[in-house]
Amino acid sequence: MESGPRLVRPVASKALRLLAPRPIVAPMVRAIHDIHLADASAGAPSFSIEFFPPKTEEGERKLFSEVLPAFASLPVGYCSVTYGAGGSTRESTLRIVERIQREHGLTTLMHLTCVNATRGEVADVVDEAARRGVRNILALRGDPPGGTGDFVPTPGGFEYSSELVRFLRDRGGFSVGTAGFPEGHVAQKRGRKADWAFLAEKVRAGADFVVTQLFFDNADYYAMRDHLAEAHGITCPIIPGLLPVLSGKQTRKFVELCGAGLPPAFSAQLDRLGDDDNAVTEFGIDYCTAQVQDLLRNGAPGVHFYTLNRAKSTGRILANLGQARRG
Repeated sequence: MESGPRLVRPVASKALRLLAPRPIVAPMVRAIHDIHLADASAGAPSFSIEFFPPKTEEGERKLFSEVLPAFASLPVGYCSVTYGAGGSTRESTLRIVERIQREHGLTTLMHLTCVNATRGEVADVVDEAARRGVRNILALRGDPPGGTGDFVPTPGGFEYSSELVRFLRDRGGFSVGTAGFPEGHVAQKRGRKADWAFLAEKVRAGADFVVTQLFFDNADYYAMRDHLAEAHGITCPIIPGLLPVLSGKQTRKFVELCGAGLPPAFSAQLDRLGDDDNAVTEFGIDYCTAQVQDLLRNGAPGVHFYTLNRAKSTGRILANLGQARRG
């Protein structure tokens, strides 16, 4: 019989317990399922961060010499590394995941998509990932090459991310996560509840946890979480994914691509700040801080920050939350 997903019921928020610094532990690659379980048992939030593979040698040098060291003293349990549209960063994703774990001792979640690959080719990537010490994979359908257009299954490949989740669970050896969309996937024409039903299927296929697409209205996260629990019996950790915005133009491009909405007051403030990216960054820090505070008060098991390969905003947000630096 196929083993089911490991379920963890989030512990209710207690402000002082949530914001207490966690003890330093020896660097090791852990199963993210175990990180969530330990944090939930301690009544502490699971904080994590996301990077994308830099396109240049200078970008990669900066990631390892400046960005990652800036997070070393912050209570971050793990990071994730993306897998470019159409699988375009396959080799660099593998290299960077391996290097983060080896050089910085930070457990890393490798994104993996179904795009432009047969089942055999995906299996080869998974075998290579295991050889390089990867223990955690975020199973995604993925975006088509270029990031736009309709998804076209590769002959002999996976059509749905639930198939990839099940493949990884059957193979064994990984803690498997998947993606959730509080406002529904941009390609789902039947509404967000139909999309959430597919998410429930991914969890039943073997996903240990869910990381959400970015959102700016916490009500969308609560609606998805509560619907999954009440209509589908899903109680695994659903980690909110948040973006501390850095510029108005960039933010509007992101939401256009992923289908997220901008609350009217949020959008109006971006309009007022215009091209003043420094002011937008400060606004993003304050807005995201308030989002995190509300999410933790209302039972979210933690937060996953989309850092855009920068440390300043996420570091400031954690400081605002009272997270003591560790050294």
